[in-house]
Amino acid sequence: MIDVPRFGLGCAPLGNLFRRFSEPEAEAILEAAWSAGVRYFDTAPHYGLGLSEERLGRFLATKLRDEYVVSTKVGRLLRENPSWDGSATDATGFVVPARLRRELDYSASGVRASVEDSLARLGLDRADILYVHDPELSGVPGATESALTALAELRAEGVVGAIGTGSLGVDALLATARTGLADVLMVANRYTLLDQSVVPELLEACDAYDVRIVAAAVFNSGLLASAPRRDAKYDYGDVPDEVFARALELDKICGEYGVDLPAAALQYPLRDPRVVSVVAGAAAPDQVRQNLAHLAAPIPSELWQHLTERNLVPPLS
Repeated sequence: MIDVPRFGLGCAPLGNLFRRFSEPEAEAILEAAWSAGVRYFDTAPHYGLGLSEERLGRFLATKLRDEYVVSTKVGRLLRENPSWDGSATDATGFVVPARLRRELDYSASGVRASVEDSLARLGLDRADILYVHDPELSGVPGATESALTALAELRAEGVVGAIGTGSLGVDALLATARTGLADVLMVANRYTLLDQSVVPELLEACDAYDVRIVAAAVFNSGLLASAPRRDAKYDYGDVPDEVFARALELDKICGEYGVDLPAAALQYPLRDPRVVSVVAGAAAPDQVRQNLAHLAAPIPSELWQHLTERNLVPPLS
């Protein structure tokens, strides 16, 4: 397992997630992260139909290769879209022309093609981490193991340092750990102050197979990124009433200890020694700096004890 910095920049916004980011805006986000000491960057072909990888690659071309860690993903091949009408934008939340389409492919040949394409967009000859991206979407039995076996071969060839799965599907993550092939799991939305679906089964599997965790989407799509707002998103959708009530309770208790809710959200998964890093995106340079400030904020142990006693989070095992 390679060393992974404690904080990583999630690069989905660089793919024009939810709105168009100009080239200067995207570069400013990356420059703010680098200047603040961020050295782990997570991307994927899915993010803006390759735009995120391309922008990240142009930025990293100015840096020494051994100074940073890059993770990207396999499972979605980008192919020409014959039905594009010349003006339509991507329908998955990325504001980019729909010139390309995503083709789910978790086969060995698909994995190798995906890695080759990603490395070309990134301008790299190797990746530090490769994740199987959302294998539960394939509908094909054995897709997770097939893709991981292909990644393990690439790891043996030196094309990648560490492999695993990136998903919000706990079953897919659990299946990954149990193959014995994975080094790390990117757990999205499922190890947060509002959702501890990893407990206990997935954590036990990580212990049994010596797998580490990168916790992503720790703000649950935005609800925990500030004081809870009714118009915020939770797991990419509207916030259920019971979830909003829990978020308000978390915010109130954090306030009693002088802790901002986003600081607690960022630091919560890092209390677990299985978690080696948290990854969070940013839509502006100030958000990068704010996230790093939250990550460094002091949090009294009494806060975690209080949350455990209120059954808002499980005991740390």
